[in-house]
Amino acid sequence: MSFPISEASPVRFSAALPDRVDVAIVGGGVIGVMAAWFLRQKGLSVLVLEKGRIAGEQSSRNWGWVRQQGRDPGELPIMVESLAIWNRLAAEMGESLGFRQTGVLYLAKTEREMAGFEAWTEHSRAHQLDTRLLTGAETLAMLKGAVAPWKGALYTASDARAEPWTAVPALAARATEAGVLIREGCAVRALDIAAGKVAGVVTEAGRVACDRVVVAAGAWSRLFLGRHGVRIPQLSVLASVAATEPMPEIFPGNAADDDFAFRRRADGGYSIAPGGSEHDFFIGPDAFRSFSLYLPILKKDLRSARFRPMAPKGFPDAWYTPRRWAEDGPSPFEATRILNPAPNLRTLGRVQDAFARAFPSLGRPRLKAAWGGMIDTLPDVVPIVDHGPIAGLTIATGMSGHGFGIGPGMGRVVADLVTGGHVGHDLSRFRFARFSDGTKIAPGPSL
Repeated sequence: MSFPISEASPVRFSAALPDRVDVAIVGGGVIGVMAAWFLRQKGLSVLVLEKGRIAGEQSSRNWGWVRQQGRDPGELPIMVESLAIWNRLAAEMGESLGFRQTGVLYLAKTEREMAGFEAWTEHSRAHQLDTRLLTGAETLAMLKGAVAPWKGALYTASDARAEPWTAVPALAARATEAGVLIREGCAVRALDIAAGKVAGVVTEAGRVACDRVVVAAGAWSRLFLGRHGVRIPQLSVLASVAATEPMPEIFPGNAADDDFAFRRRADGGYSIAPGGSEHDFFIGPDAFRSFSLYLPILKKDLRSARFRPMAPKGFPDAWYTPRRWAEDGPSPFEATRILNPAPNLRTLGRVQDAFARAFPSLGRPRLKAAWGGMIDTLPDVVPIVDHGPIAGLTIATGMSGHGFGIGPGMGRVVADLVTGGHVGHDLSRFRFARFSDGTKIAPGPSL
């Protein structure tokens, strides 16, 4: 399979639309797939509807990190559970996930960064993680051929990696074996609402009745929900990633500093990306409406933002993207089956240069592929995981680039949220109402 998944990828999931299911899920990324998995385990009939391909957007375009380290304290307990689920799934499914517990290294160039790492270890101790601080010498000893002047590092040996473009489709295939219905190339145009409650979904291929809907539509969630008057301040930012040609192993896991990040892949290359969370922000009408809410995160690290004056045609926040459409005609979701933005090659060039400076014996890595992905983010960099203001609606979006690793655990949480089961975690940080009840919106103590 090529990476990432694209419109050229063959359709693998083409279930016939049923007349009725217990739960319909809008979006075939890792969150939607895993929520369906756990809902099916509860005995419910479940239909996953994906306008393009399973994992076609950010679920196959992310770094492939499965990390506890550096998480927001609200996400951390769910991520601990998620790692346990990853381990269980890998034992059951074998190599199809590409799952390896090879550790995560956060590399510090300054004493200030080291102090931030040390502060975060308070959260790791609370959850009995194997996180530890490394000296500069210990750090260099872990990275073959490195010469960068790092002061030290934060290291969690139990953290892991997986291959997103194979893992999520494999999980979807496993879900179908359990009875989940999945339909690719089938956009959901709207919710069917009767007497203020969810009564079904209207797709391009017809209506499906249901009493409960999960919206896990990633970068498209704001546009989809906005049609029904459900307002969330979600934006999407471009993250650029590249895959190197096979090269000698410098570290078997995942590592990052302010300039670059890398992950060993199963094919012997590395996935590389900007390590300082450098993203491109495309300016559209939603960005203007939400600007004040995003000021705290922009002030935190303004240098990482690259502002583009206009969102391209076909993007959720493009100036000409319709905000209203009829249920019996084409929607914006059919116009853009897979959001496939061009990567920022200048950004990736800087990543290649930084890698070469840190590992001069290897030199500038040669690239075999490069791609972009649109990360669905919220102003406090944590998701909405909550019931919506329409009875029967559950929202699970805004994973802010953290969704792949936490996907299995978050899927279990969403399944219990939908069914009124025991969620097992405090979800107050992720509540829908935080953007309207006077809560101070700001990023938490994550790394």
